[in-house]
Amino acid sequence: MAPTNGAIDLLARFAMSCPGIRTGRAMADDIPFNNTLDLKPDTVDEPVPGVRRVMADNPGPFTFKGTLSYIIGRGKVAIVDPGPDDPRHTAALLEAVRNETVTHIFVTHTHRDHSPAVPAIKAATGATVYAEGPHRAARPLHIGELNPLDSSGDRDFRPDVALKDGEVVAGDGWTVEAVTTPGHTANHMAYAFKENNVLFAGDHVMGWATSIVAPPDGAMSDYMASLQKLTKRGESVYFPGHGPAIQDASRFVNYYILHRKAREASILHRLSKGETDIPTIVRAIYIGIDPRLTGAAGLSVLAHLEDLATRGLVETDGLPAIDGVYRLGRLAGA
Repeated sequence: MAPTNGAIDLLARFAMSCPGIRTGRAMADDIPFNNTLDLKPDTVDEPVPGVRRVMADNPGPFTFKGTLSYIIGRGKVAIVDPGPDDPRHTAALLEAVRNETVTHIFVTHTHRDHSPAVPAIKAATGATVYAEGPHRAARPLHIGELNPLDSSGDRDFRPDVALKDGEVVAGDGWTVEAVTTPGHTANHMAYAFKENNVLFAGDHVMGWATSIVAPPDGAMSDYMASLQKLTKRGESVYFPGHGPAIQDASRFVNYYILHRKAREASILHRLSKGETDIPTIVRAIYIGIDPRLTGAAGLSVLAHLEDLATRGLVETDGLPAIDGVYRLGRLAGA
C-alpha cells in the first residue's frame, strides 16, 4: 500500500516505529528484522535460480526502498505484482523480460503500489491476470464510519481468473499454488513456487517491518489465522512485496505471531484495570510513541479489539468502533 493520504502515511510510520516502541509490559517477542536490500530501483537481479526481481522507485515509510515485482521462470514467464502506475517501472519490468513471453500475471493484493501497473503489462504482453478477486473491505462499514484507507485501494482492478485457495496454475517449467492469506487486505493471496519451495508473500509477512492491519480494510482475526496457516506450510524462503527475502520463514512467522499476541496481552492487561477507550490504551501500551502516530496506533488497537470482542474476551456497547469504550469480556478470565 502506497502512502496516498495522511492516514496511510501515519499508519506506515507507525508500523516502522513499532519494533522500537516500549510497551507497558515486558516483551520477549523481538522480531529479527533485516533491513539489508542491495538492489537499485528499476534494475533486475536473480536472488535464486528461477526468480528475478525488479524494484520500483517508490521508497517510503511503508514501501521501504520500493515495491518488488517478481519474474518466475525463463522463456515463458510469470510476473508477480507488476507494481505501481509508474511508466519507468513498467518499462524496466518489460525490459527485464525482453525476448521472453509473459504468459501469466499474479497479483497478491490491490493496494496501489502492487496492482495498478497490471493494465500496462497486460496490454504489452497479452498475459492472463490471476488474483483472489477485486479490492474490498474485510467487513461492511458501520453507520457513520469512514474508511481512512479508502484511497489506498485499486478499485479498478479485476482479474481475468479469480483463484481459490489451493488452486494450482502450471506454466512452462514452473508451478504456482494459490494460498489465500487475508488480513492485511481481504483479498490478499500469496503464491507458492512449487519447484523452488519459495513463497511470494506480498505484504502479509515482510522482513523489514510488521504488516499493517487496520479496519475496515484489514481484519486481525483473518490475519492471525493466515499466519497460523503459513506455519503449517513448508516453504523455507519468502519473497515479500517490500524488503529482502526472508530466510527460515517458518521461524520468522512465529515471531510475527508472538509479536501480535504480546500486543493482545498488553491490551487485556490494561483493560483488567477498568474500562477505557482506545486513546487511553494507546498511551498505556505504546510508551514513548510519537504523538503524531497515536491515530495510526489507534487503528491497530481497534483491529485487536475487534478480534478480542469476537472471541468474547472484550466487550463494548454496540459494535467495536474507534470511539468506543471497552472492558474485559465474560470469557477473559476463563
